[in-house]
Amino acid sequence: MRGLIVDLPERVVKIPVYFCHNSNRSMKQAVVLMNLGSPDSTEVKDVKRYLNEFLMDERVIDKPWLLRTLLVKGIIVPFRAPKSAEAYRSIWTDEGSPLIVLSKQLEEALAKEIDQPVTIAMRYGNPSPKAAYDELLKENPDLEEVILIPMYPHYAMSSYETAVEYAKEHHQKGKYKFKLTTIKPYYDDEDYIHALAESMKPYLQQEYDHILFSYHGVPERHIYKGDITGCHCLKVDNCCEVASPAHQYCYRHQCWQTTKIVTEHLGIPKEKWGFSFQSRLGRDPWLQPYTAQRLEELPKEGIKKVLVVCPAFVSDCLETLEEIAEEGKETFMHAGGESFTMIPCLNVHPLWVAALVKWVQEYAGGSKEMVLT
Repeated sequence: MRGLIVDLPERVVKIPVYFCHNSNRSMKQAVVLMNLGSPDSTEVKDVKRYLNEFLMDERVIDKPWLLRTLLVKGIIVPFRAPKSAEAYRSIWTDEGSPLIVLSKQLEEALAKEIDQPVTIAMRYGNPSPKAAYDELLKENPDLEEVILIPMYPHYAMSSYETAVEYAKEHHQKGKYKFKLTTIKPYYDDEDYIHALAESMKPYLQQEYDHILFSYHGVPERHIYKGDITGCHCLKVDNCCEVASPAHQYCYRHQCWQTTKIVTEHLGIPKEKWGFSFQSRLGRDPWLQPYTAQRLEELPKEGIKKVLVVCPAFVSDCLETLEEIAEEGKETFMHAGGESFTMIPCLNVHPLWVAALVKWVQEYAGGSKEMVLT
């Protein structure tokens, strides 16, 4: 067992942040921070339960129910659960799952800076949106509106969309009287970009050859499905850089935009960065290039010192702490690399907290700029 490491250099932690409070709200509001989720423990039975819920989501594995059930419950979970349990044990902390611990820390940090009560919910596992709503109502029976902030900067069917729809489903089934308002994807929002860039800046002071932006992968078919034009995504040359209405729902474009804006903000030369996609599941083609493959190739290209950042995750979790910081490092070093550094997620960085504060306060003050329509 080991304590949770949030490796933020001292000078980052001490960045001054100033907040202004808005006490002129016309509605009694609360905030729910909605993240991915985690097993309740590292026991195989809990990991199985979590994986079944996760992989049976039709927006994650978008196959017909019977085929999905056979794949997930008959093949994937029975074989994957013991290995996943071992992976979770390698990152588990004395306080529990890193993702849950960090989500609670973010909840506490945000609650200190705004008037609205704050709680967390998970798409998979505990606490559910219903549990979050009930907790808020118990303490605030006159609640009129919940502001839902998905912990997903980019729109993807298997992340942002499924989280929002799940929260809405619980809201409708529970027949709650309060209004549910959702913050839109913020992959190019200036406050998110500023927080991400500043959180990375201290790590750029060390000597490095290349910085790899690694995003959670999705099957290519998800990109095709999300293309509202039916003729742009992965069909047009340089599709992510050619303007199109499809970009509103295109995960790959949004990842590309985050990378492009952050590297420009930090002044990183184009030859010193790349972007890739991790966490591939199954044999279907997923977005490429694959992170694991790039980490194996980079040393052969003369890149011996690498930094890796994972902007699709705002909280460190299995996919960053184990898949990248442990497995990814092993792959890179075994291939001939000399130095591997994973830059932590935003977690509870002061500027990330400040961005959340701004969105909530501006909405409470009447602005609809960050609201999903």
